[in-house]
Amino acid sequence: MTAPTTETPADAPKRVLLAAPRGYCAGVDRAVVAVEKALETYGAPVYVRKEIVHNKHVVETLRERGAVFVNDTDEVPEGARLVFSAHGVSPAVRDAAAARHLATIDATCPLVTKVHKEAVRFAADDYDILLIGHTGHEEVEGTAGEAPEHVQVVNSPDEVDKVVVRDPAKVVWISQTTLSVDETMETVRRLRERFPSLQDPPSDDICYATQNRQVAVKKLAPDADVVIVVGSANSSNSVRLVEVALQAGAGAAYRVDRAAEIEDAWLDRATTVGVTSGASVPEILVQDVIARLGTHGFGQVEEVRTATEELMFSLPRELRAGLKAAGRDDKRPRRENRPALPVAEA
Repeated sequence: MTAPTTETPADAPKRVLLAAPRGYCAGVDRAVVAVEKALETYGAPVYVRKEIVHNKHVVETLRERGAVFVNDTDEVPEGARLVFSAHGVSPAVRDAAAARHLATIDATCPLVTKVHKEAVRFAADDYDILLIGHTGHEEVEGTAGEAPEHVQVVNSPDEVDKVVVRDPAKVVWISQTTLSVDETMETVRRLRERFPSLQDPPSDDICYATQNRQVAVKKLAPDADVVIVVGSANSSNSVRLVEVALQAGAGAAYRVDRAAEIEDAWLDRATTVGVTSGASVPEILVQDVIARLGTHGFGQVEEVRTATEELMFSLPRELRAGLKAAGRDDKRPRRENRPALPVAEA
């Protein structure tokens, strides 16, 4: 009688678990298309404050087409056209643009705009606003700038003990939209221990796409020897996906901008590799990673779907008006990782 054999990593079938949803969210899609349409309609150069979204490939591609990325409004010639990035800007930035007579296109993600409006509303009611987020991130700077005298940033649960408020009965928390859900809830839990009357925002501030990508990674991570997250280093939601994968049980997790950054040593003893991408990553970069893994024997690809996203935002109103005046339509180019969907007004 032949003894049963035991599979080893060397002879086990190799597979890829591909997270879904992944990649572009509605806000990123809207912002990138806004720059593309502006270039088509007005011609180059079109100026963009900061990176339109946090992805090297996207920024490099738009730069090749004539977009000029600047750090602030004073770098833009007077009267030129300027796009505000998906991360949003403060009222001070808008005022500076107006002072230079810039023709602005506001590509702020509508979900970020919602958080801005929350900050304005709570400041008007004289609340202390605890903004959970990362100091220095463009989104946090824009939100805090709506009510700087009322907002203080809380970077992590470990900073909760340093928070000082005027009236513990009038405290509210809001958050950056691209955070780890679990870490944010831990920060809120600790804040509530200190301030039992802490008020919640009227709706969840962490965006649906960030949450969906984290849920998908949690689903596949326990079965993955390695998880590869495609996304840039300055992409908050991409960095969080690495953390979430490790916390959910992945053997290892790495972030790469592109397939060429994958190291062979990561795959040496792996039989299952999880793959996902941040919300500002075009699908072509994910497919390049799949192809690279295929050269290492990972030919079986299984999709792990935890949600189906059907949201799209209309283009910025300033751009829609310009397209109409130029006799152009506002139809979107098809993205590799989403079907054509109805468009929601922002």
